[in-house]
Amino acid sequence: MSIAFLLTTLVVVATPGTGVVYTLAAGLSRGRRASVVAAFACTLGIVPHMLATITGVAALLNASAAAFQILKYAGVAYLLYMAWATLKDREAITVEQESAPLSAGRVIVQGVLINLLNPKLTIFFFAFLPQFVSPGEPHALPRMLALSGVFMLATFVVFAAYGILAASVRSHVTSRPRVMTWLRRSFAGSFVALGAKLAFTAR
Repeated sequence: MSIAFLLTTLVVVATPGTGVVYTLAAGLSRGRRASVVAAFACTLGIVPHMLATITGVAALLNASAAAFQILKYAGVAYLLYMAWATLKDREAITVEQESAPLSAGRVIVQGVLINLLNPKLTIFFFAFLPQFVSPGEPHALPRMLALSGVFMLATFVVFAAYGILAASVRSHVTSRPRVMTWLRRSFAGSFVALGAKLAFTAR
């Protein structure tokens, strides 16, 4: 395992994006458990991109402008939906005094969709993994699986850390209505901004 791969992986997963925003929102709204579930869901959403890369589907997606555009705009639509849902649900970021948590299944579905509908993740894997596997390497497939596993582990750990940190301060911010309004609008704005960035991203 090269130091270059580990450093690049940490930089990529630590850079705030849709998964980080979703995990932070989960931590602030539902606490540590929800943030860890959200981190797991976002990590699970990487699996299809990883498999696409390893099986060669990513090559087809990279070559097909139509396939890329369809997946890209599906991702944009989902991010805009997340922004709308965040603004609409005024109870989305509140401290639950009684046990009424959002179902783990719903958190997982939303988290998986956020990363699943992100074509740049497939392109990233397609361009990223081969750099750390020699063309003539006899065990290229196991090595790519191992590197992908490390990337997913780093994603889960970093995202969970983000979410747990957010959960640790939720009681200090969720009891202040103005702060909650600002947070809700900020998360919604982040989803819109990320959607716009994806919409205007070329292959």
